[in-house]
Amino acid sequence: QKLVNETFQKLWFTPTPHHDKEAMTRKILNITDVVAACRDTGYDWFEQLLQNLLKSEEDASYKPVKKACTQLVDNLVEHILKYEESLSDSDNKGVNSGRLVACITTLFLFSKIRPQLMVKHAMTMQPYLTTKCSTQNDFMVICNVAKILELVVPLMEHPSETFLATIEEDLMKLIIKYGMTVVQHCVSCLGAVVNKVTQNYKFVWACFNRYYGALSKLKSQHQEDPNSTILTANKPALLRSLFTVGALCRHFDFDQEDFKGNSKVNIKDKVLELLMYFTKHSDEEVQTKAIIGLGFAFIQHPSLMFEQEVKTLYNSILSDKNCSVNLKIQVLKNLQTYLQEEDTRMQQADRDWKKVAKQEDLKEMGDISSGMSSSIMQLYLKQVLEAFFHTQSSVRHFALNVIALTLNQGLIHPVQCVPYLIAMGTDPEPSMRNKADQQLVEIDKKYAGFIHMKAVAGMKMSYQVQQAINTCPKDPVRGFRHDESSSALCSHLYSMIRGNRQHRRAFLISLLNLFDDTAKTEVNMLLYIADNLACFPYQTQEEPLFIMHHIDITLSVSGSNLLQSFKESMVKDKKKERKPSSDEETESESNSGSESESEEEASKPRRLRKRVDSDSDSDEENDINAVMKCLPENSAPLIEFANVSQGILLLLMLKQHLKNLCGFSDSKIQKYSPSESAKVYDKAINRKTGVHFHPKQTLDFLRSDMANSKITEEVKRSIVKQYLDFKLLMEHLDPDEEEEDGEVSASTNARNKAITSLLGGGSPKNNAAETEDDESDGEDRGGGTSGVRRR
Repeated sequence: QKLVNETFQKLWFTPTPHHDKEAMTRKILNITDVVAACRDTGYDWFEQLLQNLLKSEEDASYKPVKKACTQLVDNLVEHILKYEESLSDSDNKGVNSGRLVACITTLFLFSKIRPQLMVKHAMTMQPYLTTKCSTQNDFMVICNVAKILELVVPLMEHPSETFLATIEEDLMKLIIKYGMTVVQHCVSCLGAVVNKVTQNYKFVWACFNRYYGALSKLKSQHQEDPNSTILTANKPALLRSLFTVGALCRHFDFDQEDFKGNSKVNIKDKVLELLMYFTKHSDEEVQTKAIIGLGFAFIQHPSLMFEQEVKTLYNSILSDKNCSVNLKIQVLKNLQTYLQEEDTRMQQADRDWKKVAKQEDLKEMGDISSGMSSSIMQLYLKQVLEAFFHTQSSVRHFALNVIALTLNQGLIHPVQCVPYLIAMGTDPEPSMRNKADQQLVEIDKKYAGFIHMKAVAGMKMSYQVQQAINTCPKDPVRGFRHDESSSALCSHLYSMIRGNRQHRRAFLISLLNLFDDTAKTEVNMLLYIADNLACFPYQTQEEPLFIMHHIDITLSVSGSNLLQSFKESMVKDKKKERKPSSDEETESESNSGSESESEEEASKPRRLRKRVDSDSDSDEENDINAVMKCLPENSAPLIEFANVSQGILLLLMLKQHLKNLCGFSDSKIQKYSPSESAKVYDKAINRKTGVHFHPKQTLDFLRSDMANSKITEEVKRSIVKQYLDFKLLMEHLDPDEEEEDGEVSASTNARNKAITSLLGGGSPKNNAAETEDDESDGEDRGGGTSGVRRR
């Protein structure tokens, strides 16, 4: 920042010698070109730059930046006048009015930071209010001139009566004639001129009454006959009146005696009643304009937002799934504008306070208004946060803006927003992700531990946001970005937590616990979390090793429970038939290759090819047939088994993936112990490229909507097959210490084959890096047994 400030100070904000006109013109063209180029991205950088440079020399005796700014402003005005002359000479009026807009915009930016610079040029700018409007650029000229005069006129000493009267009339003509943007800026300018300088309240009161009267009339006509054509014919007038009444109420308090005299009528309540009437209109455009009008009125009188009917209106629009996107966005925009105005008001109060602070005691400065905005935001916070779960990115965008403003002003306790911000950090649009991530970083700086506390809730919520955004409901929601990086959607969250070992471990264990059969997490969410775990930005070996270690623990517990519940659902005579075959299973099942439930047909031939000999084939068939005979009539337990087993399958896949990704040998995983000092596993990971996480079974399970589809014989066989594979795996997950070497290796072998078969038979699609280490592939697969044994 320091470097940028210095560079621009040399380039732009160093006084130019008076005789060097060419250098001055070049500088002006440079600045206005840059301002023109930033038309869409905003001018915050320019304001910040000016502010920093002028502030840095506030106490200095020599003020080069101030001098350079005065020069620039004077020359810009001169440049505009010359430009006007050259335009009036030529026939082509629209020659390059973009340059004119850029010059006037630049003057406005100077006025915003140092309005004193423009005081002597106010009279020169005023005639531009009468610009004939035909193009977008003409409107921008008028709006910027109105904004300049709004800042500058109140600073003029003894401006002439005719000058002020002309401005008032020009503004009034523009308000009556042009569209929303012009009306907004002109009413705002009129507010500054009338309230701070001329006190010409009658003039404004007459204008207000003109529009207020028109609205009252239209309301009574609509009440008499809702289907009357009068309203349709007068729709443009109705829309204009709704908007203008609101805009006038934003800048003038018509309940002051200066306006209404000694009338006892409460104007703000009357306006509220009128505008609320039109929010219930059948035409969406009328509703929108009425809501815009309300938003304006609330800036002048925030207490109106506590009215029951306003709360009902706002909250129902925000929380109703079927409500129009335009209305949702408008309500969010209203809240955003209110908060921005509050912020400006507070900063102004702060500046005013600093001027008199030396003479005064510390009073409750600004407390009343911040208390008000805090109460208001607490009223609407829940609904604004829920607006994140919307398919339209514009709705999410405005909801995030409102939350960011609320947090920056410290109006609510930040912890309640953390899960929502984590969820917004997974948004497809980079600008939104960055903004949400930035808010989390700010919260983390101020309140350590908040992010960790809500991390798992945030992950779950991010899944819901992804579900809401997902336009193709048939496709399962995935947890990584579909681009070259394949980074996890929640990678920013993980990188915030990973620095603290205790927090990181707690977070990872909480995520792995969701795969437990007792957690009853839906399969798509498990897939989403497994995707994230597969793609998190791990840096040290300890991180993936810790996950694999805990996968082993979860497998041993959940796997047993899963088999137990399946056995219990079987019909009684099962036991007689099962006993003799358990030894054969060890041999035969090892090759069974149970594919995902929904693709058993497709995979039959491949499985047959893989079989070792015909004996084991027939044994395996006997086993399957034996279990098939014992299946209960009701197929719910089968579906339950298929459903719950997805969690275990995903963990197996995840372990394989991490092993392939980091290139860990089996002994490395077995030797790992979480209680060892951090230094032992502090080495950086060598990630292999081209290793993708592709849990085929789960994807097929979700795509075929297995949980709700009809069970065929074929599907039953497939599930039984998977059950036998699991049984085999569980039998060999924890081999006996005392067994002789040969037997252990046979057991390990059996286990590895069971895993291969469960994961869909080592197809390269599943494990891109399998070819890396063929001879140890078998070992690698079943990794972690001695880890289990040691426990």
